[in-house]
Amino acid sequence: MIEYRERKPGKELLIIGIKAVVYLFLAYLYINKPTFYVEYPSIRKVAGAAMVFFGPSLLISILRMVIIYLYIRKQKFKSNIKDNFILGIDRITSILDTVFLVMAFVSLLDVTLQELVFSVSIVAAAVALTFKDYVTNMINGLIIMFSDRLSLGDHIKMGEHEGKILDITLINMILQNEDSDMVIIPNSVVFSSVIINQSKQNIKKLSIEFDMSLKNGYTPEFLENYLNKVIAGYSANVMDNGLTVKTIQLNKDAAVFKAMVLLRHYNKVKEREIRRAINTALIRLSAKLKEDE
Repeated sequence: MIEYRERKPGKELLIIGIKAVVYLFLAYLYINKPTFYVEYPSIRKVAGAAMVFFGPSLLISILRMVIIYLYIRKQKFKSNIKDNFILGIDRITSILDTVFLVMAFVSLLDVTLQELVFSVSIVAAAVALTFKDYVTNMINGLIIMFSDRLSLGDHIKMGEHEGKILDITLINMILQNEDSDMVIIPNSVVFSSVIINQSKQNIKKLSIEFDMSLKNGYTPEFLENYLNKVIAGYSANVMDNGLTVKTIQLNKDAAVFKAMVLLRHYNKVKEREIRRAINTALIRLSAKLKEDE
C-alpha cells in the first residue's frame, strides 16, 4: 500500500542542529586561524567554501521552520502534517540549498565577481533553453503546491486517471489509483487539464455507464427501482435517494444509460463493493433478458 509521507519535526530540528554545529566550528576556525590553516591553504579554502554553503543554508532552514510553525499554528494543524504550503516551502528550500552548494563550489575557483555573474547568466540561459520543459514543470509544480485547489490526500479525477494525491514534486504529481498503482503525471499536464476534485465536495459521486437494448423497453425509472434494491444494503454509505439513472444517448438498437450514486464520504473499499454489486446486477439482468428471448 502506497502512503504519502508525514513531516518529521524531530528529524528537521536534528538537521538544523548539525548545520549549526558545523557552521559554528568552521566560524571558530576562521576567527582563530589555527596553524594548519597557514600550512595547508587548500584546507582553509575548502573550509571557507563550506561556510559559504552552511551559513545561508542554516539561515534558510531556521526561517523555514519558523514559517512552518506559524503556518501550522494559524491553521491549527498537527505538527507532523504535510500539506501543499509546507511542501512548496520544502521545494523552495531545496532549490536554495542547491544554489548555495553551487556558490560554495564556485568559491573554490579563482574567479572574479564579474566573471561569476557573467558565467551564471550564460549557464542560466543555456539551462532555460535546453531544459525549458523541466523549468515549465517546476513553475507549474510550485503554483500547484501553493494553491488551495489541490492538496495532498485529495481524491481527484483527471481524464482517464483517478486516485489519491500522494506527492507533488517539482516535476510531476504522484497519484495512487484504485489498484494501488503509482501514477506519475507531469505538472504541465496537470496544470493544463480539467480536474475533478472529489475531496473538496461534500459528497462523492460514483458513475457507471451501461447500455440496454431498445427491445427490452426499460425506462430510467425501472432501472432506478431495480438498482435501488441492489444497493439497499449500503444505506450507511449511500445518500438517501442517492441513486439516479438518466439516458445519455439513444442509438438505433440500444440506449446508453448512466447510473449515478451519491456516497456520504469517500471509502475506496465500499465504493468498489457498490460498483461491483451494480455491475453484477446489470450483467444478471442482461443475461435474464437474453434467456427470455
